[in-house]
Amino acid sequence: QVQLVESGGGLVQAGGSLRLSCAASGRITFSRYAMGWFRQAPGKEREFVGGISWSGGSTYYVDSVKGRFTISRDNRKNTVYLQMNSLKPEDTAVYYCAADTGGRIETDPLAYDYWGQGTQVTVSS
Repeated sequence: QVQLVESGGGLVQAGGSLRLSCAASGRITFSRYAMGWFRQAPGKEREFVGGISWSGGSTYYVDSVKGRFTISRDNRKNTVYLQMNSLKPEDTAVYYCAADTGGRIETDPLAYDYWGQGTQVTVSS
């Protein structure tokens, strides 16, 4: 069994920053998995935000967050991070991390094998 637990969400004013963490535990070889961050706003579909390869050597972001969000990982701690800067009200959503045993960054949520429970991020204007 694999567990992913996100933390770090909260309420922030526009222009502010938050750092989300996603800690993996259980029967997981974390260093072999690509990790993705997704978000889902009320009434909208879950969308890909960005991802990081198993080694951390590659990252990919959706255009709307490029230059503002940064994904990193610490394989010694089985943890992936999402640093969010210059937050906008449209970034308000529940943020999820997900693990892909394939090792490469995928934008399709169906490619991911394990999901966290999500953490709420609210950006006020």
